[in-house]
Amino acid sequence: MLFKKNNPISQKQLDLIKCISDTRRELKVANRNFEIAEEELIDYYSYQIKANKAKLDYLIKKVKQKGIVLDTINALQLGLYYDKAI
Repeated sequence: MLFKKNNPISQKQLDLIKCISDTRRELKVANRNFEIAEEELIDYYSYQIKANKAKLDYLIKKVKQKGIVLDTINALQLGLYYDKAI
């Protein structure tokens, strides 16, 4: 599921992957909220979307630099894997 070439994943790397998963979820929520937002909240959600996209880009860049491969289909199982690792 998650691996670094020929090396097991450390807790720090697992936390980085979990952060990506959490940020993706936050981005989806912000997008949904933006779609139904009233006038006063449109700016808020647009800033939240932009911030989450920037964070996600940064985290993905860090994962690639570390050589970690993430299978996006199995990423849905990350929560179960992460809970077992703690």
